[in-house]
Order: sequence, then structure tokens, then C-alpha cells
Amino acid sequence: MTDAKRTATLNIEGKELELPIYSPSAGPDVLDITKLYAQGKVFTYDPGFTSTASCDSTITFIDGGEGKLQYRGYSIEDLAEKSHYLEVCYLLLYGDLPSKEQQTEFEDRITGHTLLHDQMQHLFRGFRRDAHPMSIMCGVVGALSAFYHDSTDITDINQRELASIRMIAKIPTIAAHAYKYSIGQPFVCPRNDLDYASNFLRMCFAVPTEKYEVNPVLAKAMDRIFTLHADHEQNASTSTVRLAGSSGANPFACIAAGIACLWGPAHGGANEAALQMLHEIGTVDRIPEFVARAKDKNDPFRLMGFGHRVYKNFDPRAKVMKESADEVLELLGIEDNETLKVAKELERIALEDEYFIEKKLYPNVDFYSGIILSAMGFPTSMFTPVFALSRTVGWISQWKEMITDPKLKIGRPRQLYTGAVDRVYTDVENRLPTEKYLKFNGGS
Repeated sequence: MTDAKRTATLNIEGKELELPIYSPSAGPDVLDITKLYAQGKVFTYDPGFTSTASCDSTITFIDGGEGKLQYRGYSIEDLAEKSHYLEVCYLLLYGDLPSKEQQTEFEDRITGHTLLHDQMQHLFRGFRRDAHPMSIMCGVVGALSAFYHDSTDITDINQRELASIRMIAKIPTIAAHAYKYSIGQPFVCPRNDLDYASNFLRMCFAVPTEKYEVNPVLAKAMDRIFTLHADHEQNASTSTVRLAGSSGANPFACIAAGIACLWGPAHGGANEAALQMLHEIGTVDRIPEFVARAKDKNDPFRLMGFGHRVYKNFDPRAKVMKESADEVLELLGIEDNETLKVAKELERIALEDEYFIEKKLYPNVDFYSGIILSAMGFPTSMFTPVFALSRTVGWISQWKEMITDPKLKIGRPRQLYTGAVDRVYTDVENRLPTEKYLKFNGGS
């Protein structure tokens, strides 16, 4: 963080406080309120932390107004076109693009850790057959700390490094095993001769009775999905990982916490919700009905996969993902699929209709990623696990940055308390039934 060269004056009942203002390398200035309570005996109120910077970071920058996303200063468009996921992983973890030798060494290290401890098979089999893959991932990732004791000491830089490599290497195997278990097929082990994306696709779709060859177009599309979702600044799941890590929790527990947060439909479940919406619309002739509902202020319905909370312009990831979607659909020859017809027509309307243009409701990355994953053969229950797989490197990078931050403190948000105070205790014999209990239990 740069030194504050300006201050803001806050007047509280005649008492003036000088609050430092920091200027970042990119983005809006930041008002430092760390001493606000000590000096002014007041807190700030910011539900959702939408106006609060919880840390300073050098990893990812977003300019929502300009539709810009950068990893370590590199545009997401350049990385998606010229790079590949494991190179992006190196960039996020270490701050710079690797040399050829460094890249080879890094990829070899990842490849050497893709297998899971053999006893973890028993852990998978402890889940019900119909368990959601995300519930399995939450449990299995958290359990890694029970199997890999030599990478849980967060004070040891070598153990932190080993934990980082292991998480990136093993998360595709965990996600693929979760999928295989959910559909009742045998686990497929990773292969060292395949690249990261191809290995994941093979572990998901190969069966022991048949030969399976990964199509390079599908592998490229999957690699792009991984790259475009690798990190996204201080979103809900990343903030969860940082908050868990601030307590000193081991890295596997922190990533499990991030997966749990990502599972929420408002976060990682957005592409699943977008595809479910397409299924709900059903046919192209019903699109005007749903578009009219989306425009109706009195109707709670909204089109999923359009617009973005952060991007007030076009989602920069969506353009790249659209290219991949077109390539995948052309390869698989499934343009006649009714759901995809609905998606294409909705896309056309969103890019041409004045209502959508005015409100900047452009198709976002979730809209296209759901189409691609569905076309590849993934059920909607696997959309969020793929997202978790992609985001693991971002979580790990943010966690490593946080651990070495000299300003690290355990997270402890404040609150605006609006409950009762100074109530007098009444003995149980003299209490009446509470209204809330009666409401939820059908009593009278």
C-alpha cells in the first residue's frame, strides 16, 4: 500500500477526525477507517461490504464500468487467447509469467500430485449415491488435511507451497470422482501424459470398457472455462477463504469453506440457474412472454445469465466464452437442440433490444459456460463443481497473499444491533408461548 498523501475530514458531533486516503495503482481511492472506532467511537454500516476494501491485493483487478478484468496486470482477453490454464495458475501464484523451464517444472509438479490417497476412496463411498457433487467436494477437500499432514503448517513456507500445488493438482480428480460417484460409474485415475483440461474430461467421461480420446476443441473450451473463472477479486467465496484463513485455519479447510460459499445459487450456481431458465422457457415461441416478464417492474422474474453485479458494461469473459460456445456447438453438431435455439434467440434479443442495451443486460460468462458444459455432456449438478475447480487457484493465491501480509488480523466485522436490551429473566412457569414458535409449529 502506498503512503496516504491526502486525508478526509469527518465531523462527528463537533469532533473532527482526519482519515487517510490511499490511491491504488488502479481503481477508486480508498478511505482508511481502521481507527474510526478508536477515535470516533462509531462504526460504518455497509451490508454486503459493497463499499469496503477488506485488504490490499496485487492479484486481480476489475473495472466494472469499463468491462475490464486483469490477472496480475494481464488482460483476460490476452490470457484466454495466448495462454493456458496452468500458465495462468503460475501467474496467479507467483506474480509473473513463467519462463519455458519454469513452466515445464511447474506443470511436472502439478502432474505429480494428481492422484488421491488410496484410502480416500472409502471417504467417497460414505456418501449417498444421490449426493450432490458439491456436497461431496466440500467434505473431501476439507478431509485432505486428514491425509496430508505435511502441508498444513501455515507458518512453514515449504508446507504452504506444497499445499498450493496439491490443491491445484487434486481438485480435478476430486471433482471428477464426485461426478463418477454420483452417476454410479467407477473412478477413472488421472494420466500423466495428458494436459490439465484433457485429463479432467477423461476422468469424467471415460469408462474402463471403451477407449476414450479427448477432442482438442473440447479440451480447449474447458481450459478456457478454467482460465476465465480462475480469480475474480474479492468475491463472496474468495472473501470466505480469506476470512477462514485469517483465523489460522489450514489451507484445505479454507478452500473447503470457499467451496461451501460458492455453492450458493447467487454465486457459483449462476450458470446452473441460467440453463434451468432456458429449460423453463422451453421453446423459442415462448421467449416474448419471458422477455415481457423481465421488463415488468411488478414481476419478480428475471432473466438469468444477463448482466452482472460488478460489470456495468459487457462482461469481458463473455466474448471469449461465446467464441468457445460457437466452436463447441459447431463441433458437436447440436444446433437443432431446442434449448440451444432458445439460448441463441435470447442472445440475439439481448444484443439488439433497446431495453437490454439501455440497462446493459448483456449475456454474461455464466450464460455461455452453462451452454458449453451442457453440450459437453455435464449435468447441471456439475456446473458449480467445475467452477470450484477453476477458482481453486485464485483462492490459493489469495490465501497465500493474505498469510504473508504483515497487516493480517483475524476477520471480525461489526454490526448494527437492533435487538432487545436489558430484558428481565422470567421463570419458566410464568412464561407465555412465544409467537414465533407458534407461527412455525402450527400451535395456537
